[in-house]
Amino acid sequence: METHHVVVLGFIINLLGTYAYARDTLIGKTKPNRVTYLMWTLAPFVAVFAALADGVTWAVIPVVSTGLCPFIVLLASFKNKKAEWKLNAFDWLCGALSVLGIVLWQISNEPDIAIAFSIFADGAAAFPTIIKTWKHPETETPIGYVGSALGGATSFFALKAYSFAELAFPIYVVFVCSLIALLAYSGQRAQRKKARLAGRA
Repeated sequence: METHHVVVLGFIINLLGTYAYARDTLIGKTKPNRVTYLMWTLAPFVAVFAALADGVTWAVIPVVSTGLCPFIVLLASFKNKKAEWKLNAFDWLCGALSVLGIVLWQISNEPDIAIAFSIFADGAAAFPTIIKTWKHPETETPIGYVGSALGGATSFFALKAYSFAELAFPIYVVFVCSLIALLAYSGQRAQRKKARLAGRA
């Protein structure tokens, strides 16, 4: 399979996962953290522009999808008030740290440093959702993160130089999306088991 076919396939997989997540958001089943999804919309494009500046081509498409797909979810979250997740000071602090990461990219002229800052920004944005998923797994749709992880993994098939610019962000995306999916799946499974036991009591 040609390189561009692989990354386009990854993009489609990510979109399918996003469709499931946005659908659950629209009906109020899933409650995304808007700070996370706002910053997840912005931060990946930092990596995109930096990677393009460093000569990365097809491998950047999965990173584009990691910005586009959260934007779709963010829009869906405003369509149903039941999908709103109440934000606290911790969420906004993480959002501020994420903004700081983007600002640091703006003042950096080195692509690798910019990518490092974008990972920092994206990770700061992800942290509230990681905590939320751990405490309230029922508010997440894990298949959406599985799609993002698989989509990000297709970058590895498009690598040319195995450089930091090509490897860093896709590795991060696969890791953080897999972590959230695992937390959601395991947490929801534990809740269902607890409910069954309570029903038998």
